[in-house]
Amino acid sequence: MNEVIKVLCERRSTRSYSEEQIPLNILNEILKCGTYAPSGMGKQSAVIVVIRNKKIIEDIEKINRSFINNNENFHPFYKAPTLLVVLADKNINTYIEDGSAVIINILNAAYSLGVNSCWIHRARETFETKYGKELLKKWGLNENYIGIGNVVLGYRNVEMPKPSKRKENYIIFDEKE
Repeated sequence: MNEVIKVLCERRSTRSYSEEQIPLNILNEILKCGTYAPSGMGKQSAVIVVIRNKKIIEDIEKINRSFINNNENFHPFYKAPTLLVVLADKNINTYIEDGSAVIINILNAAYSLGVNSCWIHRARETFETKYGKELLKKWGLNENYIGIGNVVLGYRNVEMPKPSKRKENYIIFDEKE
């Protein structure tokens, strides 16, 4: 099987991580792939913020958790050692699609390099909070930047999940051949 097809069909979200940090050279390869994602009219509206500071990850995770389950025992970032926040400039028409494409490239690049990942939602809500806006300012971003998604990266400490069965009628041909 072609290696690209293999990655696209075999990658799964990981929801439990070891504390082992990703080597910087591998992380940089993953990030580079994110920057080569397609974007509307080539405007590249997205930015990727890399967070490896455990305290900041925990602070962002706490806000993220507050939107769905305020149980302190729930860890929506699954204790992954690296958090990527993908934001995009809302003034560019395709900002949601642009940021989503960046995330997809990151997920697949990570898997191809032996790194596990999971796309975590609620970045938009997180960066609408006071703390989220303070982080944007700290990172040199204005409030035009909207959270598209979070990606946690690391090495799994659980079995690789099995794929879900593909649903019926996933593909519809307009004309029968």
